[in-house]
Amino acid sequence: QVQLVESGGGLVQAGGSLRLSCAASGRTFSRYDMGWFRQAPGKEREFVAAINWSGSSTHYADFVKGRFTITRDNAKNTVYLQMNSLKPEDTAIYYCAAGPLGVVTREYPYWGQGTQVTVSV
Repeated sequence: QVQLVESGGGLVQAGGSLRLSCAASGRTFSRYDMGWFRQAPGKEREFVAAINWSGSSTHYADFVKGRFTITRDNAKNTVYLQMNSLKPEDTAIYYCAAGPLGVVTREYPYWGQGTQVTVSV
């Protein structure tokens, strides 16, 4: 079983930056793919970024390429999402997720509770 807790969300102006963190429990973290998703009110959940178990492979949604970077530190059981050049349309609750082969299937059995990101005009 994997427990995930997101942090680092907040309110920023357009063009600003935030770094989200996702702390995981469980000794199997280093063998799980990790992903970030987001959901705005009245909108469906959408994929943001993913990283494989070793950190050697990353994947991004087109709308965040060049702005967001996903990394992980297996020694700290933590995955990060560095968000630069934020836009108002990035406003959403951001969730981290864990699971085997997540970078391929985009299906993750374990989810955090989410952290709010709000980008003002």
